[in-house]
Amino acid sequence: MTKVLVLNGPNLSRLGTREPDVYGHATFDDLRAACESEGLALSLDVDVRQTDDEAELIHWLHEAATNSNPVVLNPAAFTHYSYAVRDACALRTAPLIEVHLTNPASREDFRHTSVVAAVASGTIAGFGLNSYLLALRAIAEMPS
Repeated sequence: MTKVLVLNGPNLSRLGTREPDVYGHATFDDLRAACESEGLALSLDVDVRQTDDEAELIHWLHEAATNSNPVVLNPAAFTHYSYAVRDACALRTAPLIEVHLTNPASREDFRHTSVVAAVASGTIAGFGLNSYLLALRAIAEMPS
């Protein structure tokens, strides 16, 4: 069974209470459960993680590269400025799909640029929790 890391950056642990009019009412536990359930249906071993620490996120990306694990990544605010996260993503040895709950292109100007997108296999944004499920489906369908 393919192990997939579902990695989440800053503030995503606050889902459900952080700007629910923007990010919805689903909690991080709801996100974890949805990804794990979808993973089981797709025969993927899904490991969902969240950190507010840039160094920890980079460590997890290194782990994925070392083990050739596909990654579903919501870098959150790191999307727009963290060249360190971007460089860790560039080390990938398996598919890496950038995801966002909202559509950054329809939001504030500073959210329009992703430093991660150029080194990702693809980006899925604007579908709430379904962005993650679509990314897992894409990984399941990609050649090994």
